[in-house]
Amino acid sequence: MPTTTIVPMALWTPTEERIAATETDCFRLTMRPEATNSQDLWQWSVDEPGQFWRAIWDWCGVVGEPGQRLVEPGEQFHQWRFLPDATMNFAENLLAERPGAKESAIVSVSEDGTTRQVSWVDLRSEVASMASYFRELGVVAGDRVAAWMPHIPETIVAFLAASSIGAVFTSTSADFGVEGVVDRFGQTEPKVLIAADGYHYAGKSFDCLGRLGEIVDRLPSLETVLVVPNLASQLDVANSPVMASIPRSVLWPEVIAANLGADLAFEQLPGDHPIYILYSSGTTGKPKCIVHRSLGVLLKHLSEHRLHSDVKAGDEMFFFTTCGWMMWNWLTSGLACGATIVLYDGNPTFPNPDRLFDLAQNRKLSLFGVSAKFIDGAMKAGLQPIKTHDLSALRTICSTGSPLSHEGFAWIYSSVKADVHLASMSGGTDLCGCLVSGDPTRPVWAGEIQARNLGMGIEVFNDDGHPEGPGVKGELVCTTPFPSMPLEFWGDSDGSRYQAAYFDRFDGVWAHGDFASWTENGGMIIHGRSDATLNSFGVRIGTAEIYRVVEQLPEITEAIAIGQEHDNDTRVVLFVRLVQGEELTPELEQKIRTDLRTKCSPRHVPAVIVSVTEIPRTRSGKIVEMAVTNVVHGRPVKNLEALANPEALEQFVDRLPD
Repeated sequence: MPTTTIVPMALWTPTEERIAATETDCFRLTMRPEATNSQDLWQWSVDEPGQFWRAIWDWCGVVGEPGQRLVEPGEQFHQWRFLPDATMNFAENLLAERPGAKESAIVSVSEDGTTRQVSWVDLRSEVASMASYFRELGVVAGDRVAAWMPHIPETIVAFLAASSIGAVFTSTSADFGVEGVVDRFGQTEPKVLIAADGYHYAGKSFDCLGRLGEIVDRLPSLETVLVVPNLASQLDVANSPVMASIPRSVLWPEVIAANLGADLAFEQLPGDHPIYILYSSGTTGKPKCIVHRSLGVLLKHLSEHRLHSDVKAGDEMFFFTTCGWMMWNWLTSGLACGATIVLYDGNPTFPNPDRLFDLAQNRKLSLFGVSAKFIDGAMKAGLQPIKTHDLSALRTICSTGSPLSHEGFAWIYSSVKADVHLASMSGGTDLCGCLVSGDPTRPVWAGEIQARNLGMGIEVFNDDGHPEGPGVKGELVCTTPFPSMPLEFWGDSDGSRYQAAYFDRFDGVWAHGDFASWTENGGMIIHGRSDATLNSFGVRIGTAEIYRVVEQLPEITEAIAIGQEHDNDTRVVLFVRLVQGEELTPELEQKIRTDLRTKCSPRHVPAVIVSVTEIPRTRSGKIVEMAVTNVVHGRPVKNLEALANPEALEQFVDRLPD
């Protein structure tokens, strides 16, 4: 009897009308009409990158002088420059008047629902005031301005004011402890520090003034500290005895008021002028200080927002982030599209699990961005926004931070919105952007990131440095230079750390550190970080493959898997965090092993399964397999300040049988 082959269906396919309305198709028809689809557009973007990035400049209305040359090839990969003669100012592009923009540039929502709206007029005025003050302090192009701040409008004002005069901005979130702040800012030596008096999270208030004094004492480069009243009134902060003990401190509102009416001026700078310094997670030592170039980041973000995420002027776009994650920088750049950016500071599930979906409904968001873990948590909580919320304005849902499971994809379409573009994205702090992400003109398939990013020669390499086809796992690489390659690592005088980070694996090719494979649909699956890839019976497997299966079990909230050196070999060890009230019984262990064997392979089955009550994460929410691996092997974890919950590591000490 003949067998029937079941062909999986796409979860979503855009209609011809929807495709025609996208920014992607408009760009294609305007700038490259000979390209018949987005795949042709990608091919042109990597074959003629100078032409492509100049087209982004022209089509997106970048403010500045582009110069004549399109590209300046370099002897090494990271020495290539795009539009090398251009001059521009990053802040000027984010504050430019864009046809179709709404009155509000920023909408800021706090955990208790309090909403602040900052108009474009007021944003420009406040940026001019703060920039005028910076100039009075003697801040000049190249000086560093740092922010230890919650995700509120003042952080964006500080960034734009610094950028307008060519100062280099660097930030971290308000929940970082003293060591975490000093580990970062101590390396980059800021002249000015902006800090809030505290922040709210999960219905509680957390004071920062007590820590601020110690931070200031340990940052000798500081000349001025601006304190933002966020918990208390301006008067209460001014009269605080802690404030009196912090030298060279002033209040943010006083500075804004004293400089109102200042002219808004922008220093015109080369495209390679540094715009900000971002930090690696720092779980293996002091964080790398990654210096990004102005024009490169602007072009990259414009291409990602408009062509991959379909952001238009007048849209309201949101991403749940903190000021210590690159998604803060990504979201802020949405202003350059004429979009209104929506900020949320606090616990995303407080006071109820629907909190962010309430925000999506109330603000009529066009783009809603969250982590894959948030989607997984909402799915496990049984949320059904498709039944409880009006999300008719929502066109795009973005997911990043870790691989989104097949089930997470399916849940979005069954339980959130059936007609929505789900853009799963993967990239990182290193390029302040994406390597692979969404394509609003193509179908969405469960578990797959849709496409290579435009201008990015993305491949999957085997160990010998040759490209692999669909279904074969290997190293995610970029074979073509791109504008948002880091300018340098701060303090890396000979470039050796930069070289080692990306180019030691394959000569002349950017190796990103992800374990990935192509699909038959032309999409990509990320299987986890390369440094966390497990070697089971001589075969490399990705931790994300294990998590996808295990975390679907109703008894398990989340999991973390490592490889443990054991008996002259390596064995797979799985730690699971159980739902409250559940126990790791022999029956549950067997269920875990059976599911992994049948849904993945025998190589995915752990030799040991252990229950823990908490799993360690970075402050941007990523689980840290390497930190757990080090603890299990008795090796030190060099930078506990990089973790949001370092105390969780205690549960992994001496837990495994011989």
